[in-house]
Amino acid sequence: MENYCTIYSHEVYFDAITSEIQKIFPKGKITVSDEEERKILHISIKEGLFKPKKEFQISYRERMKPSYQILEIDSPLTQNLSGMLGYVSSLPEANAKIKELLLQKIQTLNSELAIISLGDLNDELKILTQNICQSYEGVIFSQPKTNISKSEVQHFLDKDLNLILDINGNSEIDHLEVKINSIYFDRNQAEITEDQKKRKVDNEAIIEVSNIKVNKNLPVVESEEDTSIRSPKEIAERVTLLAVTNMVAFGNISGEEALEYLDKYTLLEKATPKELDFLKNPTDDAKSYETWKCECIWVLMWVLEIIDNLGFPDHLADLNKIPPEKYPIGEGQDPNLFINAINTSRSKQEILDANDLYYRLDWACVDARIKGEEIREVHSGIVYERHYALNWLINYMNQDWDNVSCDT
Repeated sequence: MENYCTIYSHEVYFDAITSEIQKIFPKGKITVSDEEERKILHISIKEGLFKPKKEFQISYRERMKPSYQILEIDSPLTQNLSGMLGYVSSLPEANAKIKELLLQKIQTLNSELAIISLGDLNDELKILTQNICQSYEGVIFSQPKTNISKSEVQHFLDKDLNLILDINGNSEIDHLEVKINSIYFDRNQAEITEDQKKRKVDNEAIIEVSNIKVNKNLPVVESEEDTSIRSPKEIAERVTLLAVTNMVAFGNISGEEALEYLDKYTLLEKATPKELDFLKNPTDDAKSYETWKCECIWVLMWVLEIIDNLGFPDHLADLNKIPPEKYPIGEGQDPNLFINAINTSRSKQEILDANDLYYRLDWACVDARIKGEEIREVHSGIVYERHYALNWLINYMNQDWDNVSCDT
């Protein structure tokens, strides 16, 4: 099963896909199923009694709120498109105008259609791709070595299958049309709150002053109104579990001792599956990885107002600066005393201000890594871990601790 190509469009057109398929495959049998946020169409074509059946699939999804801008991450597709903005922004360009038009077009995209080939149907799939792109102003993300490819590396094609841009910066067009559906034009801009606008502008200024690259195309993070912060008790429990695993990571106690400690104080059920796996088998590589969670501890202790200043991510967090009596765990200390004493945390505004800043810093770190450049002004590892903790705090995409994503 191979991904033939992925078509993006500013239109939402799921109901029209079946008729587009039937134009090319009039004898095809189409079945539709739902898979989380996607709709899956499975198409099978039987051409004769003694000929093998040919098959392909289409995976389709839309934005939760169709728009002509990416204002916030409100669905898996906008999450993907936001990442695409960062990806394209980091690419070299032979034609700066085309790259800028592609970035503008990505903002307008509202649907994603992936064609997955299960057999020898390339000629027919090319026609289907052309028809869909022509009908719905599609832009294609293509892999090399297909019959529509125009580059030896990953690349974007326009509705006429011409090369817009590849990852080496090559292009073969002079113009790219960017269309906006009029029903979305006045929508959403008014929905961006003043707090969202302000933190984006303020944090971009902080980043610029620090001589770090700014991506103006990154959307705002969620508004205060739409954000639900983890409760103080939940934060206190999480930082306590991190403190225990951190002790094992630095070799202060064994994994077995940590498990016994958590069991004694009825906290074992609060450990995540990955934490339990680590404590049961704390290999050297796993310990090295877990030591980075000092940065997550630092963020959560800041949110609990135990640390006054989060600081800039150019120096590693120093947990020794936290007074022992304010730390979650200690020799002979019941961690539940710490947890039960926590009743408040920082405001949504403070947490979202930090989340927005680290979102933008993380993009700059990823951009530098993609380009093989060194970023000296911040430490990318610190940025990632703090971004991770902040995304968990704001319930980003409703992900639990083990599965937090740091999309840029």
